[in-house]
Amino acid sequence: MNPAIVFGFGTMIAWGFWITFGEVASNSIDPVTAAAISYIAAAVITTAYAVVSDASLAVTNRGLLFAVVSGVAAAVGVVSTFVGVSIGSTAVVSTVGGMYFVTATVIGVVAFGDSLSITQVAGIALVIVALVLITL
Repeated sequence: MNPAIVFGFGTMIAWGFWITFGEVASNSIDPVTAAAISYIAAAVITTAYAVVSDASLAVTNRGLLFAVVSGVAAAVGVVSTFVGVSIGSTAVVSTVGGMYFVTATVIGVVAFGDSLSITQVAGIALVIVALVLITL
C-alpha cells in the first residue's frame, strides 16, 4: 500500500480523536485553555519524537520562518476549533475545518505557482456544495 495513504489514514484517525476529545475538554474547561493544553502536549511529544528519531535538527532561515508561520496558523486553527465545538456542532466545525485543503490549494496556486487542474476546480466546487448542504 502507498505509504502516503497509510499516513493519511493515520492523520484522519488522529484528527478524529483530537476534535472529539477537544470537544469534551472544551465543554469541561475554557476552550482556549483546553486548546493551549492540547498544543502544549503536542509540542512536548513532537519535540521528544524529533530528538529520539532520525530527524535532522538542522534549521534554515526559510524553514524556520515557514515553520513559525505554520505554527501561528495552527494556533489560530486550534483555538477556532475548540471555541467552535464549545458553542456549536462538532459535525459542522470538523467538516468545515476539514476542508482546509481548499485554502491550501488557493495558497499553493497564488503564492507558490502550483498548477490548478480542472479536477481540483471541480473538487472545490463540490466542497462548496457540501458546505451548503451541511449547514442547512
